[in-house]
Amino acid sequence: MTSTEVRPTRSRKKAAPPAEAPSEAKVAKADGGDASAPDPRRWAALVIMLASVFMDMLDASIVNVAIPTIQRDIGASYGAIQWITAGYVLAFALLLITGGRLGDIYGRRRMFQLGVVGFTLASLVCGIAADPGTLIVARLVQGAFAGLMVPQVISIIHVAFANEEKGKAFALHGMIGGVAATIAPLIGGVIVAANIFGWDWRPIFLINVPIGLIGFLLGMKFIPESKAPSAVRLDIPGVIIASAAMLLLLYPLTFGRELGWPAWTYAAMVFAAVVLTWFVAYERYKQNKDGSSLIALDLFKARSFTSAQILQLAFYTFTGMFFLALYLFMQLGLGWSPLRAGLTVLAFCIGAFITATASVVALVPKFGRTVLQFGALVVAIGLAVFLWTNGTKGWETTSWSLVPALFLIGLGFGATATPIPIFGLADVPFKDAGSASGLITTMQQLGFAVGIAIVSLSFFTPLAPSAVKSVDQLTPQLRQELVAVGVPSGRIDALTASFRDCTIERFSATSPTESASGCVEAAARQDPQAGEVLTKFAQRAGAQTFSGSLQVALYTALGLMVVIFLLVGGLPKRAQGAGPA
Repeated sequence: MTSTEVRPTRSRKKAAPPAEAPSEAKVAKADGGDASAPDPRRWAALVIMLASVFMDMLDASIVNVAIPTIQRDIGASYGAIQWITAGYVLAFALLLITGGRLGDIYGRRRMFQLGVVGFTLASLVCGIAADPGTLIVARLVQGAFAGLMVPQVISIIHVAFANEEKGKAFALHGMIGGVAATIAPLIGGVIVAANIFGWDWRPIFLINVPIGLIGFLLGMKFIPESKAPSAVRLDIPGVIIASAAMLLLLYPLTFGRELGWPAWTYAAMVFAAVVLTWFVAYERYKQNKDGSSLIALDLFKARSFTSAQILQLAFYTFTGMFFLALYLFMQLGLGWSPLRAGLTVLAFCIGAFITATASVVALVPKFGRTVLQFGALVVAIGLAVFLWTNGTKGWETTSWSLVPALFLIGLGFGATATPIPIFGLADVPFKDAGSASGLITTMQQLGFAVGIAIVSLSFFTPLAPSAVKSVDQLTPQLRQELVAVGVPSGRIDALTASFRDCTIERFSATSPTESASGCVEAAARQDPQAGEVLTKFAQRAGAQTFSGSLQVALYTALGLMVVIFLLVGGLPKRAQGAGPA
């Protein structure tokens, strides 16, 4: 059995351990080393915390399906919509590391409960917002409190559950988060379509209020408290430097494509690397000085932790890229409703559900990292099936035709993604659980941001050449149908030329979201006889163009999965059980 146990050698000015409540004694010994008698409330606490994970993952993307109604209701501009959608993710990512460390210092239950309160109140403000400015601020606050709330979940699982139970707990955590992220468009589509009480988009936020209130009340009763056993102070300079580095990196990644990737976005990302280097140097100094660094750098001496962070970053880069490209293809390309797109992705959710629990409960303890490699291989096979299906069907793609590929990708996803935190936390001392949890979740969010940025290159950039190819393929059939409906031969050349120019221009734009019918509207008005044919072929050209662009994104995803397969080899062969001192 391969593992790496980390025992810090730094000097530390120790203060007397703070007095712990009786419930804390059930969670960890005074030295922070090993779990004692398991708290009987731990499973109830897990259910309560997973509800918060579900809310967070849901709110990260559910708003996307309500954009048209938000724009219509409160007059939000395109720039405001960008802040409403991406601002939440940005604020969330910026607070994760600090939020995790605050749990170590002041108590993980206390910080979780504070996060729930802030998240719930911000959701209420989102739901009653009367103007874009209010909604933007509320979304930023909502994301910030999510950054305080979410890291505590992994920390509490790591501390409160015995080694033999952690697999089940992490399986449920990974499954709930994955399901929420993938079916958010489905849930959002159902809520918006239902138009509850005539409130349009507002219930997608207001639904969090009763959930948050119930979660807070139950959390006070069932979630055990725990914190670092030795006195640790908040590293304020470290928080500032880390936040600056994250902002310099994540802001360009989040908004770069919409801004047209100006030179300053690249400069900011380069400067982020400089600030990050400064942060590491400062943290090393702070750790040697008083042991109260924001991030326990000794964690990275463990092969299990370092390899897991790299793998987490790569895997969620794939996840962010693949699902964004998939939803763009289904909704913008094929014209499917959010409801239909969400129902289609249920095939992925079912596959992930099957393997998420089995991988960490039964397979990883027996076969170790081989399970993750097998999962990556299954994802790669699913991507290959998707490439074949998309290349064969094109604009004729149906929901059922995507089910086999999505099911396979889900099977591999559950087997690979869910066990990563188990390997990452294998050698993490309980006293640093919050810091490690914040890093794990930050790597996920950074991966999502990088994946979304890659979509700009792998999906949007190929749209223009794909449009040219699609038009060339469809023009002969368009001419035939124009002749069949009796369009004079002298008009056919003009109409096909207009169809070609219109389609190529549409997909050369920065944001090709114009409807297919709008693209040929002028030509259809001039010749009503040909209007129906032109509209039909404009829709086909759009679907075929997005299909061709999706092929590039799928090949990119397949390449990422090969890298992930290789990175799994960096993990220890087995994940040792939990929480050394």
